[in-house]
Amino acid sequence: MSGLRVEDVIRRPLITEKNTDLMTQNQYAFEVLPEANKIQIKEAVEKTFSVTVKAVNTLNVKPKARARGLRRGRGRIEGQERGWKKAYVTLEPGQTIDLFDQI
Repeated sequence: MSGLRVEDVIRRPLITEKNTDLMTQNQYAFEVLPEANKIQIKEAVEKTFSVTVKAVNTLNVKPKARARGLRRGRGRIEGQERGWKKAYVTLEPGQTIDLFDQI
């Protein structure tokens, strides 16, 4: 996999209300390494969860600006959250991943 290990490609599953609704349609969301491509993500999911992947869609989540104030007139500190990569994985019909059992 060109320098990336299978264990390192998937950082964590994303469990939100939207993503739990997508699970009924055989779609699962993961935070993945920003350097990983769709082929590497597909291989990692198939080897980790023993399923067959139909499609992989990826998107880069841009960093958000954040600021916090300090006391006694010292001004504000401004910065950013980190950016990250999200992957939506669609499985073949009849395949499932039990994410809540894995936690």
